[in-house]
Amino acid sequence: MNTDYLLDIIILLSAAVIAVPLFQSLKLGAIPGFLVAGVVLGPSGLGYIENYDEIARFAELGVVLLLFVIGIEINPSRLWKMRGLVLGLGSLQVLVTSALITIIVHSFLKTSWELSLLIGLALALSSTAFVLQLLTERKVLSSEYGRPSVAILLLQDLAVVPLLAFVSLMAAPELTIAEDVLLALAKTLIILTLIIIATRYILNPLLNILARLGSPEIFTASALLLVLGSAHAMESIGLSMAMGAFVAGLLIADSSYRHQIIAEIQPFRGLLLGLFFMSMGMSLNLGRFLDNPLALLSVVVALMAIKFLALWPLVRLFGLRGKVPISVALLLAQSGEFALVLFALAKGLNLFDEALFQHLLIIVLLSMLATPLLEKLANRIFLSSRKSIAMIPDVDAGKTERGAKPVILAGFGRMGQRIGYIMSLMKVPYVAIDSDVSVVERERGKGNSVYFGDVQRQEVLRAAGVADARLVVVSIDNLGATEHVVSSLHSIFPDIPVFVRGHDLMRCRELKALGAHLTVSETLEASAELARVALLHIGAEEPEIEDALEHFRKDYYGRINQDVLET
Repeated sequence: MNTDYLLDIIILLSAAVIAVPLFQSLKLGAIPGFLVAGVVLGPSGLGYIENYDEIARFAELGVVLLLFVIGIEINPSRLWKMRGLVLGLGSLQVLVTSALITIIVHSFLKTSWELSLLIGLALALSSTAFVLQLLTERKVLSSEYGRPSVAILLLQDLAVVPLLAFVSLMAAPELTIAEDVLLALAKTLIILTLIIIATRYILNPLLNILARLGSPEIFTASALLLVLGSAHAMESIGLSMAMGAFVAGLLIADSSYRHQIIAEIQPFRGLLLGLFFMSMGMSLNLGRFLDNPLALLSVVVALMAIKFLALWPLVRLFGLRGKVPISVALLLAQSGEFALVLFALAKGLNLFDEALFQHLLIIVLLSMLATPLLEKLANRIFLSSRKSIAMIPDVDAGKTERGAKPVILAGFGRMGQRIGYIMSLMKVPYVAIDSDVSVVERERGKGNSVYFGDVQRQEVLRAAGVADARLVVVSIDNLGATEHVVSSLHSIFPDIPVFVRGHDLMRCRELKALGAHLTVSETLEASAELARVALLHIGAEEPEIEDALEHFRKDYYGRINQDVLET
C-alpha cells in the first residue's frame, strides 16, 4: 500500500497547525500563515513536498467552494440597498484601476493588449477572504469605512464570473479581444437565465425530497454533489469549475435550505481554501524573488500605490469625506486570491510563460502579506477622525445600526410561530430556523423568513447571521436540544443575549446556569394567567391582581438567579 500521499497530508496539516496560529497570534491573519507554510514546504523552501501538482489540483476545490459560498451570499436586497456603492463605486474601482494597470503593463512588458487587460483586471481585484476576515475580527464590518469596502468587494466578486469566462475564451486564438469580452458576457447572461429555470423547476423540489429523508449524511452528500456537479458541468463546456460553483451558489441563494447547505460546506471550504493558499506558496519560486528582490518589492509598492491613488478620489466622489476615503483605499490596496485563481487558470491554458507567472505570483503574495499592516493603518486613521464621521449615501439614517439587526428564532414550532407573529406586528425583523420541512414550506409560502436547518449545529446558526443578531430566542420543544443550543451560543457568542423557555423552576435554573440571558417558566406563566382570569371572574380588582402577579414573578425568577449564583 502506497502511503506517500498520507505522509504529505500529515506534513501539510502539521505545517498549518504550527504556522496559522503563530501568524494569528501576531495579528497577521490565517492566510499569510498558509502562504508562508506553503513556501517553507515547497521546492523553494525545505523541499519536503516536491511534487505538488496533484495537491494543487485538489486545492482548487477550495476556490470552488469559496465561489459557491459567495454565490449563496449574494443577496439581491442587500445589493439593491447598497446599489450606489456596489454598482457605482465598485464598478468604477474595477474599471479605473484595471485601465491604469493595463496601460502600464502593456507599456513596460510589451505584452499584447489582451494579456495586459487580463493582468490589469486580475490585479485590480482585492482579497475578499482576507479583508472580510480582518474587518470581522475587528468588528468594523458596518463601520463608515467597512461598508463601502464591503460594497466594492461585492462588485469584485461579481466581476470574477465574467473574468473566469474571459480567461477560458482567451485560449481560443480565432477570437479577438472584443469578441472574447462580448462572448464572456453573453455566456454569463445565458447562464443566469438557466439559473432561474433550474432553481424553480428542479433544484428546490429535489432538496425538499432529500430534506424529508431526514438523513444528515445524505444532505451533506447532496450539497457536495451540487457544488462539484455544477463545477464539472461548467468545465465541460469550456468554462471554469469556480464559475460553475458560483452558479450553484446562486441557484440556492434564495432557497430555504441555504443555511443548512452552507453549514455542510463550510468545514470543507475552510480546509481546502487553506490548502489552496499553501499550494500557491509551494508553487512560488523563491529563487526568482532572491535574484531581484528590490525590483519586485518596488513593483508591489507601485501596484498598491496605483490602487490607492485610483480608489481614494473615487470614494470621495461618492460623498465620503474626512479620512474615510484614505482608510478604504488603504484597506483594498492589495491584490487578492482571485488574481491567483485567474493567473493559475491562464498558466494552465498556456497563456502565461513560467517567468511571467512567477513574477505575478510573487507580486500578489507580497501584496497580500502587507494587508495586515495596511488594515491596522487604515483603522488607526479612521479612529483618529472619528469625530468627523462621514455619512454614507444609500443607508437609511432613520434606522439605527442596532435596529437593522434581526432576531434569530431557533425553532419555529407553535411557540416560535407565535413569537414570530408578534415580532411581525412590532415590525421587528427576524430569521427563523426549523428542521421540519413542512413547517418551512408553509411559512415561506406566507412570506416569512423561515429556513430549513438543524439549530443544534453551530455552522447553521453562523450562516443564519447569529453573530450580528440582536438576540436569540430558543423555542425548541426538545429539552436536550435546547440545552445544547444555549450552551453552544454562550460559549461561542457570549455577548449575544439568549432568551429561552423552561418547563419549571428547576429547568429554568439549569438553562440559566448554561448561559441563558433570561428564562421563562411555562408552568409559572400558565399558572399566572389562569390565576388572573379566575380572580377577575370572582370580582377582584385588576390593579390588585397585577401587583400580586408581579410580586409572584419577582419571587419566582429571583429564586432562579439566586440558585445560579449559589452554584
